[in-house]
Formats: sequence, structure tokens, C-alpha cells
Amino acid sequence: MLTFALAACSAADGAPTPVGSDAPVLVPRSPGSPGRTATPGERLPQPEQQPSAADVRFAEGMIPHHRQALEMAGLVAGRTSNPAVRRVASQIVLTQEPEIRIMSGWLSGLGRAVPQAHDHTRPADGMAGPAEMNALRGARGGAFDRMFLRLMIRHHEGALTMAAAALRDGTDQRMRMMARDVYSGQSIEIARMRQAQS
Repeated sequence: MLTFALAACSAADGAPTPVGSDAPVLVPRSPGSPGRTATPGERLPQPEQQPSAADVRFAEGMIPHHRQALEMAGLVAGRTSNPAVRRVASQIVLTQEPEIRIMSGWLSGLGRAVPQAHDHTRPADGMAGPAEMNALRGARGGAFDRMFLRLMIRHHEGALTMAAAALRDGTDQRMRMMARDVYSGQSIEIARMRQAQS
């Protein structure tokens, strides 16, 4: 039976670890392919960082955050014909539904429960409260446009704060990539919504 020996992973600078012991080090390849023996002095890549609490907080917080944005975007079609507002809503649906699926799958893979709903009674990170959501549902035309843009800009600014925290403290590459996408995409959308307000 083959025993795979792993190289020590103590390099403080995150650089690949050199092979330097007398024992052979087997380097795995893709599933189903045979491994190979590392050559003396070869630098082996560091293993991926384990997810941190910041990564989990980001996914668990961003899923309900995105769900409220989708709920708000879903109100647009029946309440305004403003093309700028309709474009914002379409972009939210286009990007945030797939992001919810990715983050949900990631959490499930960790054995974590996926948040099932957002809590309107405890708005945080720019989320709209119950009174604001009710007012948005009741608005039409220009009043709807103004309220939607104001609430969604604040909502997106909250997402930027959440993404910045994940980029600062997170370690999981997939969640860091998601945080970068959220930060970049929603920064662009904020600029477009501010332009639509003027």
C-alpha cells in the first residue's frame, strides 16, 4: 500500500516549500492519474487555506442580503417604466441569483445551513426595514424610482462593507473571489444609480 508523505508546510511567507528530506515525497496529480516523486530541492505548492470565520460570515450574510435585493428588483416591472431603473433591476437578477447559488453550495459543502430568508425586522448592512419595504411596494412611477434608487444605493453600500471585510479577513479563495466580484460589480451599479438620480 502506498503511503503519501506530505512536505512540511511551515513557510511563513506563503512561498512553496522545498523538498529537503531523505524520504521520497509523492506529488498527487489529477484523480485517477498516478502520482510522481518530487525531485530533491523541488518547491511544492502550499495547500489551500482553510475557510475562516470571516468567509462563513460573508456567505451567511450575503445570501439574505442578495435575497432582499432580488425582492426589491422583482417590484420594478409592475411599478415603473423608467429604463435606467429597469436596467438596474435586470443586472441585480442576472448577477445575484447565481451568486446565491454559489454561496449556498459552498456553505452546504462545509456542512453549514444555508440561510433561508432575510429578516426584515432586523435590517443591517444597508438592508431596508419593514416600513421601507411596504412603502416601496405601494409606490408607483417617479415616486417608486426615487425610493428604489435611494434604498438600493444604501443596500449596495452595505454589500461593499461586507465584501471589504471578507477581503480583509477571509482566507478562502472562492469567497475572496466572490467578495471581489461583489465589490467591483456593486460599485459600478452604485455609480449608475447615482447618475440615474440626477
